Amino acid sequence: MSINPTAAMYMHQELVDERIRGLHQEAAEQRLASRIQDVRRARRKAERASRRLLAALARA
Repeated sequence: MSINPTAAMYMHQELVDERIRGLHQEAAEQRLASRIQDVRRARRKAERASRRLLAALARA
């Protein structure tokens, strides 16, 4: 069975669109993962600063 050119073009466009949707989804997941890492890093930094402050206040 042969696929007519219109059907082939439609199938190709569907594959392209699906790939683009997949890339957009992957990019969104990467942005979310990056934001989570940034929040964790900021939290650790704040915790270290808090410990340093408490230690400095204890010495005073």
